[in-house]
Amino acid sequence: MTPKRILILLLLSFVPSALVLGDSTPNIVLVMTDDQGWGQMGYRDHPVLKTPHLDAMAANGLRFERFYAGAPNCSPTRSTVMTGRSNNRTGVEDHGFPLRLQEKTLPKAMQKAGYTTGHFGKWHLNGFRGPGAPILGTDPRGPGAFGFDKWLSVSNFFDRDPIMSRQGTFEEFKGDSSEIIVAEALKFIDQQAKSGKPSFTVIWYGTPHSPFVASDEDKAPFPNLEDPSKNHYGEMVAMDRSIGTLRKGLRDLKIADNTLLWFNSDNGGLANITPDTVGGLRGNKGSVFEGGIRVPCVIEWPAVIKNARITNHPTATMDIFPTIAEVVGLPKSDLLQPQDGTSVRALFNNEIGPRKKPLGFRHMKKAAFLDNDYKLVAPDTSKGVFYLYNVAEDPNETNDLYKTNAAIAKRMLKQFQKWDASVQASYEGKDYPEGHVDPDHPGRRDWTISEEYAPYIEAWKNRPEFKRYLNK
Repeated sequence: MTPKRILILLLLSFVPSALVLGDSTPNIVLVMTDDQGWGQMGYRDHPVLKTPHLDAMAANGLRFERFYAGAPNCSPTRSTVMTGRSNNRTGVEDHGFPLRLQEKTLPKAMQKAGYTTGHFGKWHLNGFRGPGAPILGTDPRGPGAFGFDKWLSVSNFFDRDPIMSRQGTFEEFKGDSSEIIVAEALKFIDQQAKSGKPSFTVIWYGTPHSPFVASDEDKAPFPNLEDPSKNHYGEMVAMDRSIGTLRKGLRDLKIADNTLLWFNSDNGGLANITPDTVGGLRGNKGSVFEGGIRVPCVIEWPAVIKNARITNHPTATMDIFPTIAEVVGLPKSDLLQPQDGTSVRALFNNEIGPRKKPLGFRHMKKAAFLDNDYKLVAPDTSKGVFYLYNVAEDPNETNDLYKTNAAIAKRMLKQFQKWDASVQASYEGKDYPEGHVDPDHPGRRDWTISEEYAPYIEAWKNRPEFKRYLNK
């Protein structure tokens, strides 16, 4: 071997493996809406809402009819995206609970693989409840602590004209929140494309979570709706438009073909919005029935998903990390075990048959366990009452099969109990090298009465998004 060849090999050995792959390394963009129901897509023939840009994405990619949020509300589902694990394994029991620093996260793994990572929008994994406040630069559980190189983020839901934090520096913006964060994310993606580095970008909308505030133009298609439904759907018009901006931006940068764009919602739709948000499913946000956890999902990756189609394969947010791990070639050690998700990379090209790993859901006193067509549901685990549904044939969960299909019910109950015991061990910290949860790990609290945000309260009292929280 020549000295020149040896030098090249030595240099390559110090370059992250993803960079060595060059053009074959995809950019990855994860997009998640906040409280968008399964039925709130144009392609589902929603009675008033049109989503032409999401429809176009679905017509060019892989549309999931049975995609599940990891939990029926926001913070828990976000923890499943970050870790590939059930939310209770990570300590994120409910909205506002902080993600444990002991968890291994997807953005940290992507950093090690040579990606530059960015987060834009709602975070809600740092332990603060209340409306979305700009994240403090000193926050020990902000996006940077979990692997994001760049971030423009708020703690929770946010709306028009938001105040956001760019890595600790507060900035005020004008306009719709969805369009703002997509514009900022595209600037980040552009910078990485020009530098020749692959980018991993997370865009977490505040739409269509309350408070519902849309522009007059975006409310115009809904003259017959009452508030807040009119504003709710108006926000979704702007969100869909921002998806169009994002897709066009990727095309303009000439990286759309080799960008994996993954869109989904964080939980089921809201109950107090009309028309119906969940497409006739049972339950809404907060429920483990289908309406609370089945959500819209579309993946577009033109270089790989060449034949657009619809799949009924059961898939969930827990599958995002394992799937990207296979796409990028991440080592197994980057994913903390046990994992509740599994890679669905093979699904991008062909149907892959029944799901081999059941999906478990545990949220407060509610639980569900999904094994392909059958779903076990416990609306209140403390009561020990379970229901069994064939959600492939009965998606509205109207026909309880627990007694008539006793063999299936018994098998699934035993599987659920084994899984639940494993989750409880994780919750107690048994998966961590220390064997326990960090004693300094905090619970959740309201930022509006916290010491850290006290210096900002007076100045923010009259901001529309904070007024009702800060003037009690």
